[in-house]
Amino acid sequence: ARALTPQTAETDAIRFLVGTQSLRYDNQIHIIDFDDENNIINKNVLLHQVGEIWHISTSPADKGVLATCYNKTSDTKVMTCAAVWRMPKELESGSHESPDDSSSNTQTLELLCHLDNTAHGNMACVMWEPMGDGKKIISLADNNILLWDLQESSAKAVLSSSAALEGKGQLKFTSGKWSPHHNCTQIATANDTTVRGWDTRSMRQIYCIENAHGQLVRDLDFNPNKQYYLASCGDDCKVKFWDTRNVTEPVKTLEEHSHW
Repeated sequence: ARALTPQTAETDAIRFLVGTQSLRYDNQIHIIDFDDENNIINKNVLLHQVGEIWHISTSPADKGVLATCYNKTSDTKVMTCAAVWRMPKELESGSHESPDDSSSNTQTLELLCHLDNTAHGNMACVMWEPMGDGKKIISLADNNILLWDLQESSAKAVLSSSAALEGKGQLKFTSGKWSPHHNCTQIATANDTTVRGWDTRSMRQIYCIENAHGQLVRDLDFNPNKQYYLASCGDDCKVKFWDTRNVTEPVKTLEEHSHW
């Protein structure tokens, strides 16, 4: 597994979705429920038959809906695509079977729509508007930021606006996060060693942290409780905390990791 997400629309249970990366077998999404009263973990498995899962994210409004970025091989070329899915109704609320029982009745995800990206390149990640109604999604594909509107109960995705990274070399996004603050009008992206902030209304850059890390920026996230705070981690084994109002220096750097 390389992809994991909490299910934020689920307010009663502690639940995570984990995506598998298998070259030999059908890939799966494991629904992990943690029962904190009895200290038990329950698992249900959903088939994700289209390929290895590189990124997974859940709708903030509908606990049955999720998006994945996955590898697809066509004509000896490997593409990373993205799609929006719905899980079977009975699994939305979570069941409390023991892990042994669930292997026999594996169910399949229902495809709602593809985030058509062959024109834009390989998908790095998909982000839902954090406080939204589950209708707005941003995807990062190669050097493009794409804002989608999901329509007709998420069965159709319409591209509403986009922006592109410009500069020398092969610019590619590695990851991104949508800020839960400022009325959800900001996202942060990582490409190479740089972290950038964008305004989703104008699709323009609002801040840029060049050389945020000594090597590739692997991931980033916003502090849900403090407006201007952003954390980033990189292949230089460091975790850095930033105040996006003044990005010349990190607020704090952690160097406890010995591996990316």
